[in-house]
Amino acid sequence: MAANGTNGTKSASEKVFLIWGGEGWVAGHLKELLQEQKEKVFTTTVRMENREAVIAELERVKPTHVLNCAGCTGRPNVDWCEDNKEQVIRSNVIGTLNLTDCCFLKNVHCTVFATGCIYAYDKKHPPGGEGYLEADPANFGGSYYSATKSKVEELMTTYSNCLILRLRMPVSDDLHPRSFVTKISKYDRVVNIPNSNTILHDLLPCAILLASAGDTGIYNFTNPGAITHNEVLSLFKKHVRPDFEWKNFSEEEQSKILKAGRSNCELNSDKLAKRMKDFGVEVKDVHTAYDECFQRMKAKGVK
Repeated sequence: MAANGTNGTKSASEKVFLIWGGEGWVAGHLKELLQEQKEKVFTTTVRMENREAVIAELERVKPTHVLNCAGCTGRPNVDWCEDNKEQVIRSNVIGTLNLTDCCFLKNVHCTVFATGCIYAYDKKHPPGGEGYLEADPANFGGSYYSATKSKVEELMTTYSNCLILRLRMPVSDDLHPRSFVTKISKYDRVVNIPNSNTILHDLLPCAILLASAGDTGIYNFTNPGAITHNEVLSLFKKHVRPDFEWKNFSEEEQSKILKAGRSNCELNSDKLAKRMKDFGVEVKDVHTAYDECFQRMKAKGVK
């Protein structure tokens, strides 16, 4: 297993970013951020599993940094993966490894936007207790999506050019269909369990800092702490939609309407917070981050 560290890249003035999965939600936010920073950035929709096409794209663009936002999460949700396992493997396992390997051969730093949905609360890590560290072995395989993600992550750590960022329940400053807030605001009922969340406004700039610095290894890429669904929706109601109402149900009741299980856990993000201090950046706790996110949404007229 490769140790956490840095992988040499060109000087800052020579950085070239290539975003894989270029038409996706997170990819769009990254492209906008990099353009605002006056960085040279390209996007691509080349299939990750097509080795010849991947190599050709790397040779055409000649990036110093690849940001891999591609992958298969399923539509409308991860239940889709249960009936399309071959396609999930082709994208999330074969494709992700192939792109990482091609980048390695071309001496290109590769950042993979992965998932922290590979854990579940247990006796050692109960709600409100100790969060999972980067080195803790995955213990959740209740969905095929999560099972493939944990396996491919273990393999990717072999590569000395690879940075793995574990996102959980990502949220943007709007009501994009892929945003966690959008999803739960449309459910008839929601469970009320504390979870780690990734507020994109706060953390995507951190991803660019880490990639630019050539960091490698795994980071739990979430805002510190955990927040329940009810707490999220209460803040949403307070700032964005005052007339919003919702109902709860239990995990057992939820399981009856889902094909696959769902990960519920808290990730320990101390490593990320400590590293960001090297850049003079404070990673806000999840409650503060959500409150400010909804205030930005209100200011933009989002309802």
